[in-house]
Amino acid sequence: MARIHARRRGQASSTRPYRTQPPEWMVHDKKFVTKKIEELRRQGQSTAMIGVILRDQYGIPSVKETLGVKVSQIVEELDLNPKYPEDLVNLVKRASNLRKHLEDNRKDLHSKRGLQLMESKIRRLVKYYKKKGVFEKNWKYDPKTAGLLL
Repeated sequence: MARIHARRRGQASSTRPYRTQPPEWMVHDKKFVTKKIEELRRQGQSTAMIGVILRDQYGIPSVKETLGVKVSQIVEELDLNPKYPEDLVNLVKRASNLRKHLEDNRKDLHSKRGLQLMESKIRRLVKYYKKKGVFEKNWKYDPKTAGLLL
């Protein structure tokens, strides 16, 4: 399948081995993993960073293999969801950093095009979240005040 803003296709990459159970060499149990997820989320870590920390520091290769559910589902069960979805927050951060870059470098047309593509992606994502009921119907993305959301 081709990319949304490019005419090329992605390259093949390696895949994880298929597993349904945690590896037998893992020493941590389910209670420890859920407790660590709650602790890291209360510190303000994103779900992606929680997965990286659990992998690198505690030797837990996959939370889904260990617990049977994803990190985001555990965070949702613990009622520790962030106010705004993480994918939208990451895109808004990138767009605001690109806006700061364009204030200093006004003739950088490639970055200007990248900002247009990024903001159109943000608008599509907002439309999706409105349809799903995450945002109210009158919520609107404004690039000038987007930095205040974070």
